[in-house]
Amino acid sequence: MKPTSPRPQSAVPTSRAIQTETLPEEEFWQDLLKVTGGATDEQLARLVIRASSDCRDWMRQHGVHFQASLSGTLHLSRTNAFFMGGGKALLNAYYRSAQRLGVQVRYNASVDALDLHASRFVAARIGGERIEARSCVMACGGFESNRAWMREAWGQNERGEWPADNFLVRGTRFNQGVLLKHMMQAGADSIGDPSQSHCVAIDARAPLYDGGIVTRVDCVSLGVVLNREAVRFYDEGEDFWPKRYAIWGRLVALQPGQIGYCVIDSKAVGRFMPPVFPGTKAEGLPELAQQLGLDPTIFMKTISDFNAACRVGSFDHTVLDDCRTEGLAPAKTHWARPIDTPPFYGYALRPGITFTYLGLKTDANAAVHFGGQPSGNLFVAGEMMAGNVLGKGYTAGVGMSIGTAFGRIAGTSAARAALDERACAAA
Repeated sequence: MKPTSPRPQSAVPTSRAIQTETLPEEEFWQDLLKVTGGATDEQLARLVIRASSDCRDWMRQHGVHFQASLSGTLHLSRTNAFFMGGGKALLNAYYRSAQRLGVQVRYNASVDALDLHASRFVAARIGGERIEARSCVMACGGFESNRAWMREAWGQNERGEWPADNFLVRGTRFNQGVLLKHMMQAGADSIGDPSQSHCVAIDARAPLYDGGIVTRVDCVSLGVVLNREAVRFYDEGEDFWPKRYAIWGRLVALQPGQIGYCVIDSKAVGRFMPPVFPGTKAEGLPELAQQLGLDPTIFMKTISDFNAACRVGSFDHTVLDDCRTEGLAPAKTHWARPIDTPPFYGYALRPGITFTYLGLKTDANAAVHFGGQPSGNLFVAGEMMAGNVLGKGYTAGVGMSIGTAFGRIAGTSAARAALDERACAAA
């Protein structure tokens, strides 16, 4: 969750110590513009940003609790608010609130298709069951768990590999994109590149599904990342980790075998949130190379070249410091310090997909569009429309901001449409 202040203002502590400072709207927008490379709808993005500034009271009314950020969490104490108990507690609070309001929840009930009349929703189909309603909100995820669709989106690379075969899914196995594909085939307007996603470099030992946040490896900016040929391939210190951690999954996906290796020394320990699996540990660098299965000769040359290129100034991982490399390609532009203090640690990394960006085109009312025109009673929220705001890239917390903002907008729009239709029927 990434709450902000809707107006630029001085940084002051928040009243309940959830964040150390406020985040002005314009800074949030510039961060988003930078990470997406301009592949975003500014109107909808600013709608999300403004909604994130006043959503917490509404969330608390529905039983959600917040807590102060933990140390080492990607420098997020200024920009992000954390749910007490995590995402599962958040959902449980919403389910309890919905139940009190009289909402009926159907479990183990996968919606396979919608019945539409032109662009209007008529009914949802669950196998042979048909459920009619005056309006509908779709919030049923992307297609990251659909291996065949991911294979189709990523294709085969120049090495003859199918990169998607080596992807891990950080969440549920049930995000198959069934309704997304159904809506696209029914003529709904789509948006986004099917190969773009929130894709994090996670521990290669993570399970295929449901590994969650504990498998994320957050020490990339404190060390170097090598591919299976034992060479570096990108600037590990390009920017603050909250703005760059979700590009590393894609970077690893473009490497041979879709695997990378993050290498740090003991100076980095304690400066990042440790993952659930401990790293491979060695007292010497050649020994670490052997344990990681990398060519020791090339590995040692890569580390030696990096160490020799480091121009260490005043190291400070909380700012864009002046510790950099010189005469090295790719450069490490911040937080560059020689890897020279044992013990040394290595983490094998695989691409971990959180959610995909291909979705349905929408507007400020969260309406699904057909031929450029909004539906009067069919709306979309969550992953199924995130590509309107996230064409590529990611900055920490914006996914939860999109989900919260457009979930509320879609629900409000659907309620209004249902009331309007009931009024018309009664007239």
